[in-house]
Amino acid sequence: MAGPLLASVPRLRIPVVIGELAVGLLIGRTGFGLVDADDKTFTLLADIGFALVMFVVGTHVPIRDVTLRASVPKAALRAVLVGVVATAIAVGLATVFHTGHVAVYAVLMASSSAALALPVIQALGIDGPSVKGVTAQIAIADATSIVLLPLVIDPHRALTAAVGAVLIALCACLLFIGLWVSDRRGWRKRLHHFSQANNFALELRISLIVLFTLATLALTMHVSIMLAGFALGVAVKAAGEPRRLARQLFGITEGLFGPLFFVWLGASLQVRELGDHPGYIGLGIGLGVGAVLAHCVGLLTGQPLALAALAAAQLGVPVAAATLGTQTHLLTPGEPSALMLGALLTIGVTSIAGVAAASRHRAQTA
Repeated sequence: MAGPLLASVPRLRIPVVIGELAVGLLIGRTGFGLVDADDKTFTLLADIGFALVMFVVGTHVPIRDVTLRASVPKAALRAVLVGVVATAIAVGLATVFHTGHVAVYAVLMASSSAALALPVIQALGIDGPSVKGVTAQIAIADATSIVLLPLVIDPHRALTAAVGAVLIALCACLLFIGLWVSDRRGWRKRLHHFSQANNFALELRISLIVLFTLATLALTMHVSIMLAGFALGVAVKAAGEPRRLARQLFGITEGLFGPLFFVWLGASLQVRELGDHPGYIGLGIGLGVGAVLAHCVGLLTGQPLALAALAAAQLGVPVAAATLGTQTHLLTPGEPSALMLGALLTIGVTSIAGVAAASRHRAQTA
């Protein structure tokens, strides 16, 4: 309940996951050690939550919005420019802190969080060409970063991970084709009505079976579970997500498995390591500030400052990087906490930028 309680504070717009991470920190390695993040049952439940969270993130990508198509070329150019600047900053950070993780930092700072930024845009009620452009940019950056992260975080397995990513993408394409054919022939509608009439939740059951099958394939091919969840979410969104399935997914993800995953992530982080390695505090600040500066390159293409800063919102990719780094020990002690610190800074900037963008929108429409 800590997440909703913090999120209910007026004007602050604190994302729900902040409270969940804070509770994990309190009861995990950093705090009182009441839970063991290495417990196999806890880890399994967290993996289910991770897959579901990324599934929901995939369904947030506005892939069916035809009004965004005109914004895609300019949005793609902005995403590329952000990537170039982020890479330059990443080289500097990796050199200063002697980590050698240039590619990881570049992907992190170039990423955007569709699951965080798009709901903020919708809640603020802002619209217009600039907003369409930043929406397309966020979707492109989010999707690209999620695909690239498993490849750059463990370069020794990059080839295997690339093959696994292609297989998962092919599976997602086949699923989309299957859903499209079933829609055209009316099978999906008949299944929906039959399930609804008998309270079988068949769409949810089938979606979970497919999700866990893709997650198994991902683990076998040394690819992150996040890619399996995200690919399935995009495929379902492209085919047209049924509202009943959306509500069911929302219930099991936001009601249990999503919070459980973020509590596990907080419990697995050892923030005290930042005290033992105080330089990583600077790394976290550098990643957060670097992400905002990289996205501000959009000003060169006429993007408003508030929307450029809003696009810097990070959540899914840093969470995935911290999760992978913790599970596989690919990051040095304190580094996962530094990644999360950088993400939290971008979330703070996003909250401020969202309010500024809404004020600007009201002034223009007044």
